[in-house]
Amino acid sequence: MVESKLPRIESAGLDGWLVRVFERIDERNLLWLTALSRRCEAAFGRALVDLVPSYTTLLVVFDPLQLSPSQARHRLVELLQELTPDEEGDGGQVSDLPTWYDTCVGPDLPRVADHAGLSIDQVIECHAGTTYRVFALGFAPGFAFMGLLDERLEVPRLETPRQRVPMNSVAIAGRQTAAYPAVTPGGWNLLGRTTARLFDRHRDGFSLLQVGDRVRFVPVDEETFESQGGDVTPMREDA
Repeated sequence: MVESKLPRIESAGLDGWLVRVFERIDERNLLWLTALSRRCEAAFGRALVDLVPSYTTLLVVFDPLQLSPSQARHRLVELLQELTPDEEGDGGQVSDLPTWYDTCVGPDLPRVADHAGLSIDQVIECHAGTTYRVFALGFAPGFAFMGLLDERLEVPRLETPRQRVPMNSVAIAGRQTAAYPAVTPGGWNLLGRTTARLFDRHRDGFSLLQVGDRVRFVPVDEETFESQGGDVTPMREDA
């Protein structure tokens, strides 16, 4: 591995180990994390409860009635000794998310544009011009953390998170982007809304997006957005 003192196995309770494979976010990390996930599935078998990948780590949750923490850790040590990147894992599903970029549903567009030294149209073009990878799922069911955002659009989270972010809001923070699958609090910068159904209890796997998928935000006008079922209700800044 490239990183010094990595990979590192850290305790995550009596039934979990956090494998820290990298320190920095990089799309190439997925090849290693996907490979480790596949190897864990085979090595732990029925004792495996869950695998939770992120940008740089893999949380391995196991059944302590079938494996002791030391036994689970030993298996991980053995897997890491011969770990190689999973070149086959570089694919993933490609999803296009129709997105209406507008200040009435993306109130942070002007601020992001000012921060980046770009026009609003340039911000939209820049955000929509990148194909993103899903690095992790979390925060809320169906919420996919995607990257890497163009460096020109790198902007911090809001100092004070909003209490209510409308469902399907498209947002950015740091070098990440995402779309909110439900109404939740949130501190990311809102650029617009998508019509995609990001979480559905009747869908196999529930979440539209999965780790490793590629995602493109496709700009549409208000008429098209509304005709596809999009909510054109303006964002309330007092929410």
